[in-house]
Amino acid sequence: MRKKLWRSATATLSLAVAFLAVPSGPAYAESNGGVRVMPLGDSITEGTQVPGGYRIGLWQRLATGRYTVDFVGSQYNGPSSLGDHDHEGHPGWRIDQIDANITGWLNTYQPHTVLLHIGTNDVLQNYNVSTAPNRLSTLIDHITNTAPNAEVFVAQIIPLANSGQESAVRTFNAAIPGIVQSKVNAGKHVHLVDMHSALTTADLTDGVHPTATGYDKMAAVWYQALLSASGSIGSPGTGGGTSNVEIVGTASSRCVDVPGSTTTNGTQTQLWDCHGGTNQRWTYTSSKQLTVYGNKCLDASGHGTTNGTAVIIWDCNGQTNQQWNVNANGTISGVQSGLCLDASGAATANGTKLQLYACWTGTNQQWSLRS
Repeated sequence: MRKKLWRSATATLSLAVAFLAVPSGPAYAESNGGVRVMPLGDSITEGTQVPGGYRIGLWQRLATGRYTVDFVGSQYNGPSSLGDHDHEGHPGWRIDQIDANITGWLNTYQPHTVLLHIGTNDVLQNYNVSTAPNRLSTLIDHITNTAPNAEVFVAQIIPLANSGQESAVRTFNAAIPGIVQSKVNAGKHVHLVDMHSALTTADLTDGVHPTATGYDKMAAVWYQALLSASGSIGSPGTGGGTSNVEIVGTASSRCVDVPGSTTTNGTQTQLWDCHGGTNQRWTYTSSKQLTVYGNKCLDASGHGTTNGTAVIIWDCNGQTNQQWNVNANGTISGVQSGLCLDASGAATANGTKLQLYACWTGTNQQWSLRS
């Protein structure tokens, strides 16, 4: 198993469906030594309807912000564009079922940060809904007692389309601020996250689970919550960054490659089967350069700013045609041109040339950085 770094996300359902899904199952314990974060909950954490769910957009934001994290848990799923597939999301599970297993999970995976979104199935199954807040409070106590130094983020659960069930959701959610405050008053590292107001029923694909856009809204809320709690995800740029990584095309699953491992200035880059060679190993620097071989930069040929400009390698010189933005939506855009790194003609075959082209939503402009 490769060590992880990050992989790109999408905010649209059509692209999410197009991604190759990694089957659900026991976790393979991907790790890069970053801050250990446990996504914890039910199918909304697992990502039903859009495998990977909010974890895709959250991972992307963390990577773009140069935070190094290690998602942990006994489960494993999501698209090939997700940098870390580990999680603790269990479709159909209620609060009591999570609570019955939480101590073992915490002792096994020892997360520094826990993202808890649970209670939806208590409502859907009409399972003693009136006492669900009490069960949530007990679950939080078990988390904080087992992992007293962990940062625990407790979400008010997202809406449901059914009006009666949504009424129960609102009643449940109304109790959560008081529960969280009681833990804070007891000196626990517990944080309230208002997830409910971030989504509407228009963001649900089946009345329960979010669309890709809805999941990305959840990701944005989690990310802002993590940023608000000092130390919950470490500091930007610590724990590795984006060095010596492959740049993998979402549509092709092939790597950005320097043909023939040449070091000749002006050589146009291409897609090629990933093999880990030095001609496919890139470092994204603090100066926004993408370097290969240590001294060659990804370069917009001739300072071009028009569609079809060849993307080449050239001696690094610090100019803006060698600077790139690695964006949260999975694109890589030129600082000078604003155009995106693009697989010519949306082709996916070995040897497909790379160019600049106006940014759009095509998967031939979606890229993942992986170690």
